[in-house]
Amino acid sequence: MEPSELIKLAGGCKRVAEAVGLKSHSTVLGWKTIPPHHCPTIEAVFDIPREELRPDLFARTPATEVAR
Repeated sequence: MEPSELIKLAGGCKRVAEAVGLKSHSTVLGWKTIPPHHCPTIEAVFDIPREELRPDLFARTPATEVAR
């Protein structure tokens, strides 16, 4: 997922920044990719699976498919 898609789904870059504990929304605007260390928090807050956020790093498994 591109950061712009995340921003749209989350309701704005300010909401993403607040969720992951950043002081400035401009940091989120500068993301080229979603930082992997923020994926668990984004998943928990916005209910977007980390496998969708960074499919290059997190693979879907049968267990994650059943859990969803």
